[in-house]
Amino acid sequence: MRSPARKLRSRSGSAILETAIFVPILLLLLMGMEQIAKVTYVYYTIKKAEYTVARYVATQQGVNFCAGQTDPAIAAAINLALTGTTDGTGTPLIPGLTADMFVVQPERIDSTGVATICSCDVTGCDESAGGGSPDYITVSIPSGYPVQPIIPFTTRQTIPLVPRVKVPYEGT
Repeated sequence: MRSPARKLRSRSGSAILETAIFVPILLLLLMGMEQIAKVTYVYYTIKKAEYTVARYVATQQGVNFCAGQTDPAIAAAINLALTGTTDGTGTPLIPGLTADMFVVQPERIDSTGVATICSCDVTGCDESAGGGSPDYITVSIPSGYPVQPIIPFTTRQTIPLVPRVKVPYEGT
């Protein structure tokens, strides 16, 4: 039978070896979790910015949706989402996000109960031409907001985040 001291000496290197094997794996998992958290945070930040645009436009009166971003209400809403001010004088809240990335679309529920994009004519949502108001406002970034997570031992891939927000229209 071996003595306890001899048994201890024969196993003295196993803890160091196990640590050397598992620490790099653990670090890779932690770095991966951090990058997933970063992408998720950016996604929901952009979604919140889109919600700000949609909510602001949906509560305004006399919005000309056919004019696009040249309409003062739509431009003010996009500036509010980008800088926190309606005149666009604040610092950008999300780096790399620009006003031309946003697409604001009015939607109306058709006879079949499906929401479709309004056209810019009398039968659509162009109120200046005699059209009606929309039922919903949809804001999206169709080309996506590019994010590059840093994943060790891989090439840097760009992930386009494409959130979309739809709110009911309350303006008149």
